[in-house]
Amino acid sequence: MNVFWETGYAAASLDDLSRAMGMNRPSIYAAFGDKQALYRQALDHYRANTRTAIAEALAEKRPLRRALSDFYERAIDVYLSGESAARGCFMIGTALTEAVANPELRATVAESLRGLDKALAARIALGQQRGEVDADANPAELGQVASAMLYLLSIQARAGATRKALNVTLNSALNAICARTSA
Repeated sequence: MNVFWETGYAAASLDDLSRAMGMNRPSIYAAFGDKQALYRQALDHYRANTRTAIAEALAEKRPLRRALSDFYERAIDVYLSGESAARGCFMIGTALTEAVANPELRATVAESLRGLDKALAARIALGQQRGEVDADANPAELGQVASAMLYLLSIQARAGATRKALNVTLNSALNAICARTSA
């Protein structure tokens, strides 16, 4: 996964993957199939871990602002975690370019984006019920805004933004979503 994440799908050579995995090419083919199948397993692994982290961050017991802050802070930690440079989001950084020519991957990306929108909208709707979001706000629309801010953080991180700059974006997202009266 790290090889794909650092270089992208197209630039990840089988030699790079072989070295990172400690496997020779025939063993990689025997275990995973082709490069695309190996990438798909890496993407599915990332998506599963991300879904778990999102569920934990958006836990219902905490105020919405705190939950969203945790959600974004965890993402920033991941986005800045590259060995040589910030690497952003694995899916955004690698799958989007490949999705143009791969309808199955495009469908996976679309499903992931819709799923995040729905999870955020549901959490925002709960916050609205608790008075943490303006009563006239549309939770589905705010869920899309919250998702868009996450993708922006990924892009900014990959482009070299500092944690301080990313925190400005994070705070802008919180202020756009949460009612001014919420803590």
